[in-house]
Amino acid sequence: MDLNKLHGLVPGEVIEQLPGVQDKFGVNTPLRLAHFLGQCAHESGNFKFANENLNYRASALRAVFGKYFPTDELAAQYEHKPEKIANRVYANRIGNGDEASGDGFKFHGRGFIQLTGKENYSKFSVFVGEDCIANPDLVASKYSLASAAFFFSKNNIWAVCDKGATDAIVTAVTKIVNGGVNGLDERIAFFHKFFNALNVPVGA
Repeated sequence: MDLNKLHGLVPGEVIEQLPGVQDKFGVNTPLRLAHFLGQCAHESGNFKFANENLNYRASALRAVFGKYFPTDELAAQYEHKPEKIANRVYANRIGNGDEASGDGFKFHGRGFIQLTGKENYSKFSVFVGEDCIANPDLVASKYSLASAAFFFSKNNIWAVCDKGATDAIVTAVTKIVNGGVNGLDERIAFFHKFFNALNVPVGA
């Protein structure tokens, strides 16, 4: 697979990470790679962001995290305080301790498809052989792409990718990645852009 075909579509530093990710996670066909990159591109603002944005105003906290902010008064106390928000929203789940532990912010979403929670950081650390519990920022820097591929592998998304290059398959992949179909049109557009580029004949 000629990764040079992605130049101009994907940042060079992302392309440089791809060979290792392909070998480790079996991203070994243009179809799989296009599905994978399409989802990563949407989730990361076209590969610009590898950290979860938790800088919410009070009304957004009520809308997005209403379970954790049941009143306007409580939401106002957390408004525009990303660390406090993460520590509340991610407390006592996905391997994290309580709100006071600070685990929620320490293990907030990082990577192009956001790895979240101490439990997932621990599993990823074992897989890559480096301690991302002690240094969580590695997920956003060194492993932004690998952590996303880990998510695809852990959830067996490659099997869905292998089913084809249709919008319906992109939709099925999106539902696993997103839990819904947010941004579906952009995900579909990214997929086709990458898939078409990877399938351009050599010399064309």
